[in-house]
Formats: sequence, structure tokens, C-alpha cells
Amino acid sequence: MYKQVLDPVGDSLFLSALVAMLPLLTLFVLLGGLKLKAHVAGLASLAVAMVIAIAVWGMPVDTTFAVATEGAAFGLFPIIWIIWNAIWIYNMTVETGHFAVLRRSFATISDDQRIQAIIVAFCFGALLEALAGFGTPVAITAVMLIAIGFKPMKAAAIALVANTAPVAFGAIATPIVTLAELTDLPQADLGAMVGRQTPLLALFVPLILVGMVDGWRGVRAVWPAALVGGFTFAVGQFVSSNYISVELTDIIGALASVAAMVLFLRVWKPGEPLLVKGQGPAIAGAATHDAEFERDVRDSRADIFKAYAPYLIIIVVFALAQWGPLKDFLAKGAAEFTWPGTGDIQNADGEAPSATTFKFGWLAAAGTLLLLSGLITMAVLKVSPAKALKAYGAMLDQLKWATLTVMAVLALAYVMNLSAQTLSIGNWLAGAGGILAFLSPIIGWLGVAVTGSDTSSNSLFGVLQVTAAKEAGLDPTLLASANSSGGVLGKMISPQNLAIGCAAVGLDGEEGELFRRVVGWSLALLLIMCVLVYLQSTAVLSWMVV
Repeated sequence: MYKQVLDPVGDSLFLSALVAMLPLLTLFVLLGGLKLKAHVAGLASLAVAMVIAIAVWGMPVDTTFAVATEGAAFGLFPIIWIIWNAIWIYNMTVETGHFAVLRRSFATISDDQRIQAIIVAFCFGALLEALAGFGTPVAITAVMLIAIGFKPMKAAAIALVANTAPVAFGAIATPIVTLAELTDLPQADLGAMVGRQTPLLALFVPLILVGMVDGWRGVRAVWPAALVGGFTFAVGQFVSSNYISVELTDIIGALASVAAMVLFLRVWKPGEPLLVKGQGPAIAGAATHDAEFERDVRDSRADIFKAYAPYLIIIVVFALAQWGPLKDFLAKGAAEFTWPGTGDIQNADGEAPSATTFKFGWLAAAGTLLLLSGLITMAVLKVSPAKALKAYGAMLDQLKWATLTVMAVLALAYVMNLSAQTLSIGNWLAGAGGILAFLSPIIGWLGVAVTGSDTSSNSLFGVLQVTAAKEAGLDPTLLASANSSGGVLGKMISPQNLAIGCAAVGLDGEEGELFRRVVGWSLALLLIMCVLVYLQSTAVLSWMVV
């Protein structure tokens, strides 16, 4: 029997936390400092975590390897299962030429790349996050940005930064639902509190996206459109989470935002639009295109409909999957079992950690729904089975290193979590006393940076935040919500999502460069969230607390 301990190093939580940080330090130094490929950095960091788990935390060797295999399996399903099918759908649209039509269609809304970045990455990405989550928005919006003329690295960076404000309510508010179940706090209160934190991010993110595209010149030129998109999303997110439905928060915010943008652009245009001058091959196998030449192409309504069809199909399929009777039917395909070799793990209370239970919900999985969407897309776009199979094979080859990266990173997360290394770090941070409110979002950020999931971070640290809040005399709902709100900002630097972003745009091995492009924004927005939560814990903004 292996019982988790928090202070194996000299009975000191501080020293234990420092040792526990070594795998993460290894990961980010190898990735961002030495510029090694993500799968190499992930495997090296996994090895460090396993050695520490065995030698310092005393986890048995066979249990450590069992935990690592469970994490790798979780990385494959449901995470990579989602990405495989999302990129497969994209490959089919490239093969049929419909992605070129989509690119031209977006240009009719606005031919300004700065505004296109907001509409595609922020507005449409939020809708995808609402329905699917787990990396799907990054994968799909990154290739959509390439389709309208963005260079691959910039497209991936924009997609990652845009995937922030909606994350806490992603996948029909799965992070909030999970947090409520684990902490026994009312779901409505948690959703309302998060809805009074993340809308602030929505005000900044569109402006940041514009700056990433065209610097301060771009911000000065199109700030009215950026504020319309961000403000409308923020209002929609706040109103829905507090007064309508926690589950529908991102759907309402995203639809309101894109509608406001479209209406606003009918009466306002930037003085000097930033146009695409031309673009080389975006993704391996994709055809070159010249946006200046394509500006004179006129597509039929049928072609435009087919270009949007895959994404409309995805929205309809995911929306129907949340309908009561169908949702219950899909849930019947789920299977849960204790992962072999992990049944002897106990937490400090003598109970088996929830992470030792592997949930194989294959029928309701987002990846399976995307597979179904792809099959329907085949029929709509008239793709033959042979061509669809060829596209799937090309996708598997394209994502081979990303698959290995995600499996390695999730194996790392599971070893750190179940050996209690992550808990040692979290508990050490939680002992900060009055400053805990400021540090609370950092704990959530750390959890998402490691696991790539706000749901996983809430599972890992939600109860810890509530316990620490009670000990420090702070509001438990505030700190539990801060865990989720701070966590969304770790999404863009998670190796899992970095690998997804690079794989989606055909830049395998460039995860280190992508990390350097987004880490500054992650830290800057995290600081804003820390200040907000701290002020909410004081008399200054206490009126915002549920």
C-alpha cells in the first residue's frame, strides 16, 4: 500500500515542494531554454518525475510505472482522440478545396487580418470551447487562421492566447461542474463567481490578439472592433453565468460577440486595413495561395455553404449530444475501472484518489462526436471513403510526435499527481496566509500548465483551495473559483496544448518557439487575475463576491 505524503524531504513542506518542482523546471528549461522538441522534453521530465516519485516519495516502482501508463492512456483517450479527428476533418476540407472557399468567405466579413483574428480565434474559438474543449479550439482555429492567410507560427500563437477567457466554462461548463461536485459548493455560486472574474480577461484578449498581429499600430487602428467583441462576450458571459445558465455561458457569450462584431463592421471600417499579401504552403500537403489573386474569385452560395458545413455539423452534433435523452443514451457507452497497478494508492484520508479510476466514455467522448461529424462531412462534401482514409493516414503521420508529446506530458502529470508531488507544491502555496487570495489563481495556473485541463486542475486543487480558504478566513467560493479562473491562463503554456498547436499547423518540434511567444501573455494576464482576486478578498471589491 502506498500512502501519499506531502513532506517527505526532511518533514518540510517547503523543501518537499522545491524538490517536487524539479520535473516542471526540467520541462520548461528544456522546452523554452534549450529549445528541445516537446516530446524529448516531455519524456525527460517524465523520467525525472518517476525517479523523484520512487526515490523521494517512496512510491513502489511497479506502481510508478502503472501510474505513468494510465496517464499516457488518458493522453491518448480522450485528448489525442479529439485532435486526431479534428485535424482529419480539416485535411478533408483541404483536399476538396473548401477551406479556400472558407478563407474567401471570412474576407467578406472583413478583409482585415486583425479583425479576422478576433472573429476566428476569439469568437468562433469560444464557441468550439463551449461545445468541445480539450484542445479542440486551438486545433481548429489555428488551421482556420492559416486558411485566411496567417503564417503557421503566428496562427498557433494567436489560437493559444485566444483560448483563455472561455476555458472555465468549456465543454458545457465541465470544469465548474467538476469543481462543484468535489467541493460540495453550489454550482450556481461557483459559476456566478467565475463569471465575475473571467469576463475581465475577455476585455483584454481581443486587444492582445490585435497586438500580436500588428503591434501597437494595429491596436490604435482597430481598438473599437476589439472592444466591441471583447465587451459583448464579457457581458454575455457575466449575464449567462449569473442569471441564465452556467452550462450555456460560453455559447451565449460567443454568439453574442460574433453577432455584435458583424453588425458593428457594417457601420465601421478600419482606416487602413491590414491585408494578406500572399502566403506560402501553410501545412504539409496544403496548396499555396495568393490572397490578392483570390480576392477576385466569386464563390457560389452552395460552395460557401459546403465550406462552413463541417463546422456547422460540429456545432449541431455537439449541441444534440447535450440534449437530455440523447445525452443519457451516450452515457451508457461509458465504462469505469481502477487502472491496473494503481489500486494500492491512498491519499492522506486513506481513500483511493479519483485519478486511479480510468473513465472510458467512448460513445460520448468529444473525439467520437468529431469522428461522427467527420463521417457526415464526408457525405456533405462528397469525399470518397478511399480519400477520407488517405486523409486520416496523413493526419496520423502529421500528429505522430504530438501524440507522443501529449502522452508523455499526461504521464508526467499523473506521476506528479498520484505520488503527491503536485499536492506538495499546492499545499505549500496554500500556506501563505493572508496573501493566499493573491496566490490562489497561481495554484490553478500551475495545475493547468501541468495537465493542460482546467477540469483536471479543479480536480487536483479544488478541495485544497476550499480547505485553505477556511483556515485563512477567506471565502471558499472565491478561492475555488479563482482556481478555475487562474487555471485558464495556464492553458496556453501547457506542453499538451503547445504540441496540439504546433501539430495543427505543421510545425512539429517548434513547441519551444511557440512557448516563448505566449508565455509573456500568460504571466501578464495571470498577474491581472491575481490582483483581481486579491481585491475581491478585501473591502475594495468584496461586493463582487457571491
